[in-house]
Amino acid sequence: MSLTMVEKPANIRTSEPWPAHISAEYAAEAKNPNPCVGQQLVSETEQVRVWRIHLKPGERCGFHRHVLNYFWSAATAGKGRQHFNDGETREYTYAAGETRHETYGPGEYKVHDLENVGDTDLIFLTVEFKQSANKPLPIPNAVRMQ
Repeated sequence: MSLTMVEKPANIRTSEPWPAHISAEYAAEAKNPNPCVGQQLVSETEQVRVWRIHLKPGERCGFHRHVLNYFWSAATAGKGRQHFNDGETREYTYAAGETRHETYGPGEYKVHDLENVGDTDLIFLTVEFKQSANKPLPIPNAVRMQ
């Protein structure tokens, strides 16, 4: 039996100007940081916060701010577009089970959004570690799983 390796498509980066509504939303987040790194906070302990994102094709999760060390894992394969606080727009092709870890030093953060630009649902689980270099941002009760 032979195995064939399938190469993952390259991710696309651009630094073209953002549409006006994206720029306006980013400016609003800068004035009032959004700590909701997912659509729903499904679990929280003294050590971690566990978030879920589920985006149907064409849906978008708005700008949010990462200040804590975290990892995300894609539950489904799909394609997403993100706008980042460095001014770049990036498109990614995600594989089911793909996982990435990110860490932030004191005062460091990342702001970005996520839009499903594919034709399948995108589902992610994100786990934030509350014992990080930065203090956890307060979470509104409206995003907590009831």
